[in-house]
Order: sequence, then C-alpha cells, then structure tokens
Amino acid sequence: MQIEVWSDIVCPWCYIGKRRLEKALASFEHADEVELVWRSFQLDPTFPRGVREPVYDSLAKKMNATPDQVRQMTDQVKQVAAQEGLHYEFENAVMVNTFDAHRLTHLAKEKGLGDQAHERLMRAQLVQARVLDDVDTLVELAEEIGLDTEEARTVLTGDAYTAEVQSDIRTAQQLGATGVPFFVMDRAFGVSGAQPLEVFTAALEKAYAQKA
Repeated sequence: MQIEVWSDIVCPWCYIGKRRLEKALASFEHADEVELVWRSFQLDPTFPRGVREPVYDSLAKKMNATPDQVRQMTDQVKQVAAQEGLHYEFENAVMVNTFDAHRLTHLAKEKGLGDQAHERLMRAQLVQARVLDDVDTLVELAEEIGLDTEEARTVLTGDAYTAEVQSDIRTAQQLGATGVPFFVMDRAFGVSGAQPLEVFTAALEKAYAQKA
C-alpha cells in the first residue's frame, strides 16, 4: 500500500500530522507493506523568494490579525504539538519561500532519504527556528541526513527538481487538496489535515481492506 503525503516544511500542522500517522503505522499490523512517499506543497507560493520575515509578522499580515491574536493562535498550536512530543519555537522563527528546500527533498527522495529529509527540515524550521532558504544551512542539514554536500549545493544553487516540485503541487490540486497536510492512500482514500490518531488508524484499515 502506498501512502502519499503532501506537506510544506514550514507547516506546523504537517509535523503534527506526520507524528500522528507514524503512531497509526506503529500499531498497524500491515505496516511492513506500506510505502511512504513525500510530496511537495507550498502553503504560500506567492511569498517572495529571498525575503525573510518573522513568522508572527507574516501571520499577522496574512490573517489580518493583531500580534496578540497571532500569539494566541500559535500558543494553541504549540500545545497540540507538545502532546505529540514537538516543542515549537515561533518566537524566533522566520518565514521564507520553501521552493528550494522542497527541491532538496526531491534529491533526498531519489537517494531513499525522503522521510529523513522532511523530518529534519520540519524540525529545523518549527523546533529550531533555522532559516530554510539559506543555502549553507540547507547543505548542513543535507549532510546530517546523509546526502553528499557538493551534490546538495549544486542542486540548491541551480534549478534541478523544479519540475518535480511543480508536478507534486499540480497533482495535489488535481486531487482536490486545498491545504496540507494531505494524505492519500493508494489514490483511493484521502485524509485532509492533522486528524486525530483514530482517523488515521481507520483510514489505514479501510484502504488495506479494499486493497485485499
């Protein structure tokens, strides 16, 4: 069974959803038959490349909200994340365009390191407040997961995997995804959002039963 996961590495709910899916798979008796495929998505593809903006400021503008409202909202997200063992850092976090980071994830996927790449980049953005449009930072993270640093730098300073990222985004739109995380099981069942654990468990069982 194949599970495709569309996510954006700056998306707090995507990391929460990843943890919940992992928990569901840990208790799924056919987990050894599951292939997890990570797909690219951009929550805000219009965010200018090269611009770095504090997350609180970016959210306030996007939602037409006051700083206090944004902090209340992010505090709620932090509480949910903490229940999954994730300790988010929004105070010093920086919003960037994620397209280049997504190109790096496609290099990682080609090398069999797709899951490791998404895990490391989401942790870097959401827990460690790293700046994920900085080439040196991305190369350092690439090395941590086992990628060749020179190959990673060549990808990041060129335009490799541009078509792959764009294709992922188009496919998500064709499947009806309006946001992420978006989980698709064998192109038969979709789970939208960071749903509770029992929703993932039920979807896994249903998709496997239909496959059988």
